[in-house]
Amino acid sequence: MASLSTISIRRPVLAIVLSLTILLFGIIGISFLGVREFPSVDPPIINVRTTYVGANADVIEAQITEPLEEAINGIAGIKSLTSTSNDGTSNITVEFDVGADLEAAANDVRDKVSGAQRRLPPDTDPPVVSKADADSQPIVFLNVRSDRRNLLELSDLANNVIKERLQTIPGVSTVQIWGEKQYAIRLRMDPLRMASYGVTPTDILNKVQSENVELPSGRIEGSAIELSVRTKSRLNTPQEFNNLIIKEDQNNIVRFQDVGQAEMAALNERTVLKRDGIPMVGVVLVPLPGSNNIEIVDEFYKRLGGIEKDLPSDISLGIGFDSTRFIRASINEVQETIITAFLLVVLIIFLFLRDWRTTFIPVVTIPISLIGAFFIMYIMGFSINVLTLLGIVLSIGLVVDDAIVVLENIYAKIEKGEEPQKAAEKGAEEIFFAVIATTIALAAVFLPVIFLTGTTGRLFREFGIVVAGSVIISSFVALTMTPMLSSKLLKRREKQNAIYRFTEPVFVWLNEHYNKLLNGFMRVKWVSFIALLLTAFGIYALFDVLPTELAPVEDRGEMRVVVSGPEGATFGYMDQVLDRMTAHFQETVPEEERAGIITVTSPGFGTASTNSGFLRLILTEADTRERSQQQIFNQVSQEVRSLQLFGPL
Repeated sequence: MASLSTISIRRPVLAIVLSLTILLFGIIGISFLGVREFPSVDPPIINVRTTYVGANADVIEAQITEPLEEAINGIAGIKSLTSTSNDGTSNITVEFDVGADLEAAANDVRDKVSGAQRRLPPDTDPPVVSKADADSQPIVFLNVRSDRRNLLELSDLANNVIKERLQTIPGVSTVQIWGEKQYAIRLRMDPLRMASYGVTPTDILNKVQSENVELPSGRIEGSAIELSVRTKSRLNTPQEFNNLIIKEDQNNIVRFQDVGQAEMAALNERTVLKRDGIPMVGVVLVPLPGSNNIEIVDEFYKRLGGIEKDLPSDISLGIGFDSTRFIRASINEVQETIITAFLLVVLIIFLFLRDWRTTFIPVVTIPISLIGAFFIMYIMGFSINVLTLLGIVLSIGLVVDDAIVVLENIYAKIEKGEEPQKAAEKGAEEIFFAVIATTIALAAVFLPVIFLTGTTGRLFREFGIVVAGSVIISSFVALTMTPMLSSKLLKRREKQNAIYRFTEPVFVWLNEHYNKLLNGFMRVKWVSFIALLLTAFGIYALFDVLPTELAPVEDRGEMRVVVSGPEGATFGYMDQVLDRMTAHFQETVPEEERAGIITVTSPGFGTASTNSGFLRLILTEADTRERSQQQIFNQVSQEVRSLQLFGPL
């Protein structure tokens, strides 16, 4: 029975078609792969959010958070359970052990929450259970500001114009509006006037709920025509709310305008988004899991040009952040490394084989194996990221080994005078099991990464499978394409080329000296055991001395400052503090002059009366200036810790 190599030599078209099939499937895989910076690692985290409007933090904790925690705590596999109780909202974060089934965990949490819901106050909104997703982070942030429009008008424009044009971008999951202000009617009541008229807040609430409602009114039927009836009973304007009758007796009618005033305002007045101290709204894009973030942002910039033309002249747009900048930089650097590694491998092969024919044969293995690896990435659900591309870089030097071994064995027989086809068949057959053994050994080194647990294992799983997959493909090509090409391209030369003749003395000298060194070492071969022990000891010692971390620290030119106010701090106070911090850092940190400072002020965590702020300091050209990012960070940290500059925090 003919071997795979013999069939490929006798049927060269079959060998070519097999290699082209690998290339075709690899190219198809590339077209469907997403592009991200690192592999997608979905954290097994479930969030339970419950809203109870009007309740303070103590009531939220006692009546909502604690009953839900007691119910959820009985689920198996929970790693940690944390909660925050704020004004009107309860947030519970459930983290499961790494490797837990996220869908099953979410179902378990939903079941427990549903069972505990009857223990919650009757006016509580139903708890919302959501899964944390590694792809749910925004990838680009668009600032929308105006000198003539308020935040309500900007929010309306961002929702109805910008969001509508961006949410149809392929691969976009959602388009969020940060700092959004929704229209609402606020009823501001005067306690003294209410007391004089004998009206309570409950009376006003009941009247609003009973009068501000639109119910089905039936239909009018004729012999040939039927019309539906609509009763317009909803209150839509401040004047309609002001005219609402709150109390009525025989001699007097009390309307809302007698005890208060209705006005059009924002639904949430305790959150604001600013850039460089100027209030604005932000439009952010959140990608679908596995989508190509770079393609999404490229399409975003294309559509942004058309959007700017259709906006009023007073609207100005700006990019708050674009996370794909780092993805592009990382991917580009790895791509450059791939090209450099490929050229170096080709050069080294040529320097040792010293003939373009013998160089071409193993080099063909590289693109076939590497491109074929992308199809393995596709069927495994991986993405193009830094780790998978680093696997490709490492594979460049590994995939040519089998082809070189097969080629050298065939060429040695041709030099002895055998015909190329016979030499190819015999040489490939002799080396067949050696190639298989080498491939299995290399794959066995990287495949165990699959069994690593924790975040590290899930990160490097893609790296290990890509390397092992490319090596396996290379052995197949080495046993099919390499013998076929050797039988067609190689021939015995009576006279070698000039490069061969010029470099041959060097290789002869290397062989002679290697032979002398080897013979000398074999006379004191016991030294190898000592060297092995010293090497093992050195590895152990260095392993303990070297610092450990999941990923190296990367300078991205960004700093974050989270500020919490003292007990009783108001929203207005925290807003002023962040404005002063922004103005100060604009003067003392010149590196932020183009990117700006983004701040968010919102109700704080833990207690009802504490507010918090978030300051995002984005640096530009930090590496080209005199100061490094670490120096800037030390300055900012020292100034924030001083606190005297910004008031009591």
